Amino acid sequence: MRARTSGCLIFAFFLFPVLFAPGAASQEIHLLGGAVQERDSRERSYSWAVQYLEGLGENWAVSFSWLNEGHFEHHRRDGHALQIWARTKPLWKRFVLAAGIGPYRYYDTQLAREGASYVDSHGWGIVTSFSASWHLDNRWIFSLQSNFVETSRSIDSRSLLAGIGYQLDASAPPDERPAATAGTESAARNEITVFGGQTVVNSGDSENAAALMLEYRRNLGRHFDWTVGWLYEGDPGPVDRHGMLSQLWLVRRFFDDRLALSVGGGAYIPVDRHRKPGEGGDDDPTLAGIATMSAGYEFRPPWMIRISWNRVVTDYNRDTDVFLAGIGLRF
Repeated sequence: MRARTSGCLIFAFFLFPVLFAPGAASQEIHLLGGAVQERDSRERSYSWAVQYLEGLGENWAVSFSWLNEGHFEHHRRDGHALQIWARTKPLWKRFVLAAGIGPYRYYDTQLAREGASYVDSHGWGIVTSFSASWHLDNRWIFSLQSNFVETSRSIDSRSLLAGIGYQLDASAPPDERPAATAGTESAARNEITVFGGQTVVNSGDSENAAALMLEYRRNLGRHFDWTVGWLYEGDPGPVDRHGMLSQLWLVRRFFDDRLALSVGGGAYIPVDRHRKPGEGGDDDPTLAGIATMSAGYEFRPPWMIRISWNRVVTDYNRDTDVFLAGIGLRF
């Protein structure tokens, strides 16, 4: 399993610079929904996905997706996938066929067969996908996609999803913009945002509570940001956490930099008052991971709105999703 993990990480780091290569073509965002089936038991559930896809010329593309595989009797699994795609040229009436493959980092809440206990299991798998897309004249896209997930320590699944997408236009590189636009971008490299939202525990009961966050964001270049902040997850029952966090981000900007889509990952150092003394509780900080998808829109410069979906990853079965929306100031 360690070899597979290393291979997936190498694959991911190889694809990240390709994803943001200067010669990349079209950019698309997709929202998909449908059904999933566990391969051995044939148990069924719902499934949905959010996918960002970037073209690499006419016949290749790379995508980053968040895949939710619903609720089976003993498994509640989701995760993110990084895939490379081979696709046909547009066929009759802009109809495109594609096949993709890549690593899948999953988070599986495994429920006990008896009692109320559970385990937050993390691991790597492989996801293979096939899609058919119909591109309309007004940038909208209708898609049909099948996914096949294989893992060594969790269930295998197959899903069929349908949904809509939209073709975006990436902002031009700084050296291709008018002087006034480039000057504006360089002057607004900082952002402070205040968030409010909800924490949901990845458990059998999905306990929830109100959440707050204060975040400072610094632009490090064309496709990179860095953030530091303070997160309060509230007291949903299994946890009562707050602490400092820091993340590095990959960023893609659209519509003259007014819209920014980003994925980030980093470290979170929380205090959990519901942990026992000596195990990270009683004001004893611990270390957790955090992965986030975020979208920011500058609706009236320098003011902007931002939404973020944070996944807190722990080593003591207290993973959470923290859904946040906030208002920020760029300067």
